[in-house]
Amino acid sequence: MLRIDFPIATARLILRPFRLEDAEDVGDYQSRLDVARFMRWEPRGPEEVRVAVEQMARETELASDGDCLSLAVVEPGTGTVVGQVELVLLSAEHRQGELGCVFHPAHQGKGFATEAAFAVLRLGFDALGLHRVIGRCHADNAASAGLLERLGMRREARFIGTEFFKEAWRDDLVYAMLRREWLASAARR
Repeated sequence: MLRIDFPIATARLILRPFRLEDAEDVGDYQSRLDVARFMRWEPRGPEEVRVAVEQMARETELASDGDCLSLAVVEPGTGTVVGQVELVLLSAEHRQGELGCVFHPAHQGKGFATEAAFAVLRLGFDALGLHRVIGRCHADNAASAGLLERLGMRREARFIGTEFFKEAWRDDLVYAMLRREWLASAARR
C-alpha cells in the first residue's frame, strides 16, 4: 500500500487530498461544457459536483487493484483548486498504473498540468515502484495528447470506435511510459 505524506509541493503548486469545501472550485470547471467535452460525464450541476468531490475526498491511498488516488491541484497564492490529478492502480501484481487529469481552462497553458502530472509520475515510479504507467485520452483532445507527450510518454495505440460517446463513436489514444524510460527522462530534468 502506498501512503503519502501530504501535501506534495511542486515549484508552483500544492497537491493534496480533496476536501468537501473544494466543491465550489471544482464546480467552476466541472460544470463547463468545454471541460466536459472529452470527459465521460456531462457538465455537472452543484449536487453532482458535491457527490464527485465526496468520492474524490475518499480516494487517498492505493491499496489494491482499481484504487484511485485523487489529488486537488491548488495554487498556493490563492488557495484555489485549479484542477485535479489522479493515479489509478491498475495492477499491483504487474505494477501498472494510469495517470489522469482535468484542469480549469483559465489555468491551462501555464504548465500547471505538466508540473502536477510529473509529480504524480514521480509518485508512481519512485514511491510506488510502478513498472508502467499509461495515459488515455479522446483522440480529438489535442491538449491532453500534447500533455502526455510533454511528459515523455510514447503513443502506443489509437483505438477506433471504442464506445458510442455523446452521440458519436469515440476513438481513444493510449500513451505509456516504463520505469526505465522514466529514469532516463528524469535524469535529463
